Amino acid sequence: MLTKQEIDFLDNNGYLNLGQLLIPEQVIQINERLAELLQLEGDNAGLELGKSKYIRHPKEDGTDRLADLVNKGSVFDIFYTHPRVLSGIEAVLGQTYKLSSLNYRAAKPGKGQQRLHVDWKNAVASGSFKVCNSIWLLDDFTEHNGSTRIVPKTHKSSILPEEAMSDPNDEHPDEIRIMAPAGSVFIFNSHVWHGGTTNQTSHDRRSIHSYFCTRDQPQQIDQREFITREVLQRIGEKGKYILDV
Repeated sequence: MLTKQEIDFLDNNGYLNLGQLLIPEQVIQINERLAELLQLEGDNAGLELGKSKYIRHPKEDGTDRLADLVNKGSVFDIFYTHPRVLSGIEAVLGQTYKLSSLNYRAAKPGKGQQRLHVDWKNAVASGSFKVCNSIWLLDDFTEHNGSTRIVPKTHKSSILPEEAMSDPNDEHPDEIRIMAPAGSVFIFNSHVWHGGTTNQTSHDRRSIHSYFCTRDQPQQIDQREFITREVLQRIGEKGKYILDV
């Protein structure tokens, strides 16, 4: 599902734009379901994140969070089954991978800044990669609304951002921004230096993160703990493998 040129770009740079995998009607439907869930869950939104010992920052000031989207509507099935996304994950992690978590993050106006970081035990990769993320844009990502920043090629670095920079919150001279229209999807090797930026607009900046790990790593959200019979009946054997249920 990926060309050799795409795989080479992902390998060399640590990220890849997969293009618009969601049509506008899907984006609207997904955003409507997310708004329903935020209303239903209220103060408990994202509660599943706090139950996990593998998520370092379950509560993040200035963001809306939702977790365990696998079990919150068939509209979210595409986020861990789309062939182009899975091809990108396999290009980074190999054939033996699984979904670690499927979460929603929206940067609120004036918020969303993150230091540059990596996602695997805050450590550099040693010989092979363990984690890979996909970010699904549910709004246009622009220079001003908190778009994600990435420092290309740093997934192959032997040092961490805090070792190379006096302040990882600062702008890095080599960083690029993920900027694309709603419905677009980016793969990024989670060992690459990355982080959110401040949303300088008056509207939320919405996205879903479909985050994968190798099968020898623990999931951020234990899919077996939360999986529902309804999901098991509709996702098929491939889906069960990806969820490791």
